[in-house]
Amino acid sequence: MANERIRVYAWEVPVRLTHWINFLSILTLSVTGYYIGDPFIHATSGRQYIMGWMRFIHFVAAYAFLMSIIIRLYWSVAGNTYASFRNWFPFSPKRLQAMRNDIKCYLLIGDKSKCHPGHTQLGGLTYLIMMIIFLFMIFSGFAMYSVSKSGAIWTILGGWLLNVMSLQTLRLWHHLLMYVIFSFAMVHVYISTFSDVKEKSGMMGSIFTGYKYVTHRDWD
Repeated sequence: MANERIRVYAWEVPVRLTHWINFLSILTLSVTGYYIGDPFIHATSGRQYIMGWMRFIHFVAAYAFLMSIIIRLYWSVAGNTYASFRNWFPFSPKRLQAMRNDIKCYLLIGDKSKCHPGHTQLGGLTYLIMMIIFLFMIFSGFAMYSVSKSGAIWTILGGWLLNVMSLQTLRLWHHLLMYVIFSFAMVHVYISTFSDVKEKSGMMGSIFTGYKYVTHRDWD
């Protein structure tokens, strides 16, 4: 039957795990990073050590985020077809047309909607862009940290960026891209909810269970 629903195991454990680690890490990094740049809690005693704790939490979240991205990049090669990095490059004519249809559907100016076991073409391209932004945030963060450190590891993790742009420019981009990530997060929640309601694909639940629902007609 063309309209029969099929239960598909789309998101494997590493994909779901890194998704939630990224979410928690980014949230923690944003709050603590904003505080480090513009303290909004004032200590009443020298023993409160507020800035010290904020920096410590920021660094722990940064290492967690780094490891999560490394695992996700590895799984884009080792995982199933829905986790593959090949889904991040929708540049063939067929995929570009599908991406245009996706955009029209999300903007409510087109009716053509298709359930996807994995990412849509638009989702794949967005994933590529966000991965580049995530990598820049990691390298720029460690570049700023490397100013007070010495050693090859800090140069590899981001110190080399200081040869590309000034420290202040690096800080500015690191801060501005935080708002880009916030904007992405809001659109991501909207599109996921929209797709779940319109396509009945179980999109929102799939990031917990790993399973989505598609029809034979929509299988790709």
